[in-house]
Amino acid sequence: MLSDTDRSVGSAYHAKRDDDFADFPNRISYLIDPAGIIQKAYEVSDPAGHALVVLADLAALQR
Repeated sequence: MLSDTDRSVGSAYHAKRDDDFADFPNRISYLIDPAGIIQKAYEVSDPAGHALVVLADLAALQR
C-alpha cells in the first residue's frame, strides 16, 4: 500500500480522480517490458479476470 497523501503518484500514473470519488483512485496497471518501457496500460474494471488479460498480452508481446 502506498501513502500518496498529496496524490502526486496517482497523478503521475493517471490514477488520480478529480470527481466526487477523489478518495478512491482509478484501478490502473501497466505491462512493463524488461527495458522499463510501458507496453500497455489497463483500466481495471474486472479484477477477477485481469490477470488472464495481462498474461495473454504478455504472451503476444513475446512472439
